[in-house]
Amino acid sequence: MAFTATLFSSSTSSLSLRRSRFLDSDFSTLFSRDSLNVIFSRRFSELGITIASKNRSVLFASSSGMNAKSEPDDDSVPMPIVLIDQDSDSDATIVQLSFGDRLGALIDTINALKELGLDVSKGTVNTEGPVTQTKFFITRFDTGRKVEDPDLLERIRLTIINNLLKYHPESSEQLAMGEAFGIKAPEKKLDVDIATHIHVKKDGPKRSLLYIETADRPGLLVEIIKIIADVNIDVESAEIDTEGLVAKDKFHVSYGGAALDSSLSQVLVNCLRYYLRRPETDIDSY
Repeated sequence: MAFTATLFSSSTSSLSLRRSRFLDSDFSTLFSRDSLNVIFSRRFSELGITIASKNRSVLFASSSGMNAKSEPDDDSVPMPIVLIDQDSDSDATIVQLSFGDRLGALIDTINALKELGLDVSKGTVNTEGPVTQTKFFITRFDTGRKVEDPDLLERIRLTIINNLLKYHPESSEQLAMGEAFGIKAPEKKLDVDIATHIHVKKDGPKRSLLYIETADRPGLLVEIIKIIADVNIDVESAEIDTEGLVAKDKFHVSYGGAALDSSLSQVLVNCLRYYLRRPETDIDSY
């Protein structure tokens, strides 16, 4: 997957993220893991989506022995995670969503993705301990290919987060977007200077791996890709991981078909650090 500078527009910053007032108990109920898998499989099959369900048993260690299974705190709000993977499948963009075992209303998430011109061809549900992970394989309706437009990738990410805030309003206290669009703002405030970490290392002779960890905010992905393009560096593929308040992104990058040398790596790191630590920067003003 190659990103180019021509793919940028201001539409990401105008994506509507509405404050949720939806408190239907059908979606906020904590389902058991077995019932979740049955519900997912039945409802997804109605949309023509194949679901492969996987269950994994996890051994918990404790001071009293290796077989002691820790019980989750029913009052705690799990960490919402949205992962967009462009590396693992050559034909589809993989979107993985987990929010403990509270993933109700995923049919509405699929419908919202279809409204973006996307086709959700198949999915998998993987249960590991107290966490249920749902994975979708997405292609574009118009081309049948994976998503390559960074603006559309950001719209996918924000659409999923918007649905989390709508159908799981308790997630707002764990998400950066919950500050403006949720029912409860996060108690923890991230200092963008402290939260931002950027590293570049070689990943073979033809490409380098860029790792960015920073405070999440709307439009972040498009902003990062724009900064990289401004340094004339090509982005070949990406893994976009939103974990609560933090964005943890990986990009395979190259310059002239080769890995970045130490000087260019430092220039890239300095540019990214400068802009990412200035969250008030308007992306259209570059």
